[in-house]
Amino acid sequence: MSSVQVSVKMDIDEDTSKKVQVKFVTKLKPPYKAPEISIALPSNLTRMGLSAVVNNLLESGNDDWTHEPFDFLIGGEFVRMSLEDFLKAKGITVEITLEIEYIRAVAPRKEEDPSLHDDWVSAVDGSSRFILTGCYDGLGRIWESAGVCTHVLEGHNDAVTSVGIVKTIEDEDNTVVATGSKDKTVKLWKVYAEPRAENLKIAAYRTLRGHTASVQSVAAQPTANMVCSGSWDCRINLWQTESNEGEDTVSTKKRKKGSKEEETQSEGEAVSTLVGHTQCVSSVVWPEHGTIYSGSWDHSIRRWDVETGKDTLNMFCGKVINCIDVGGESSALIAAGGSDPILRIWDPRKPGTLAPSFQFSSHTSWITACKWHSRSWFHLLSSSYDGKVMLWDLRTAVIFVGHWR
Repeated sequence: MSSVQVSVKMDIDEDTSKKVQVKFVTKLKPPYKAPEISIALPSNLTRMGLSAVVNNLLESGNDDWTHEPFDFLIGGEFVRMSLEDFLKAKGITVEITLEIEYIRAVAPRKEEDPSLHDDWVSAVDGSSRFILTGCYDGLGRIWESAGVCTHVLEGHNDAVTSVGIVKTIEDEDNTVVATGSKDKTVKLWKVYAEPRAENLKIAAYRTLRGHTASVQSVAAQPTANMVCSGSWDCRINLWQTESNEGEDTVSTKKRKKGSKEEETQSEGEAVSTLVGHTQCVSSVVWPEHGTIYSGSWDHSIRRWDVETGKDTLNMFCGKVINCIDVGGESSALIAAGGSDPILRIWDPRKPGTLAPSFQFSSHTSWITACKWHSRSWFHLLSSSYDGKVMLWDLRTAVIFVGHWR
């Protein structure tokens, strides 16, 4: 391949910078696909300079090209420093042509209208076609879009501390959701999509009793036949989502499809209890049919076999655990945050060590929640008492937070 010089539209001190032979590659389709040619570039180029080079290459074959920002990866990791510093940090020699992959940069998100509550917002789930929230005013709420509340879940006697989508039934146009509360109960609700609904009050169809302290977290089995809940009573209870014959029932009124009708509300007891934690079970996740993960204030993360009720993994990390989630590569990585500013990620498939595979430390206070991207192995979110939500990418060579300028 021939070596060519490209004019970069920025100030570069080429006299004091070494040259690096590079080739830009991409998985993007035309018109974002630049010619794969070898180029000699100054080693002091950063992301901005590399983006200028790629834009020049694209512009050379397309007079209508409009410049836009790109991100760059070397060996599967993002370049967040100069080429020279990155290569030194990773121990990469440049005796051969260096391949640099480029992708479109993600534009900063704009804040939408706020969805206002009457008290502290304690929990959020946006995994369905709407947003589900829990609040310290004792209510759950369904938000169709930013600032538009369609349903109010009314029935708890204390603060709603956790919420979760159980299942969405598209052909019947309804969704089952779960809420946990300081009133020690878990409630299940059927939310029917109603055109132009606004603050429509609905009652739970099922109340689950058995915890002896505040419910801190709820999660649904993938098949939606059961839910589990973690509590300040140190226990994890498993519940059926539908009533069984012989259970207590209570008559309630429910608004459905614009009309009022009598409905029976069932009250269920736990079908099994997972015992082992010695302090508050602050977070539960049910990613597979027979496996539950839990995090606790006793500094441990555990993996439970649902059938036997035994923990098959028990990791102590030395910190109070506030939140966990399971995802990433092969849906096998465990992310957790707690009583320090560090977001930790473990890979339990690696034998012989329980040390975190990744540690991200740009927060400045306790981490309150973390969530893996549902369609990406590399991305996850975290929130903190520092008032920030951060987006992380495991391919980043150095710690980087999602605050673009």
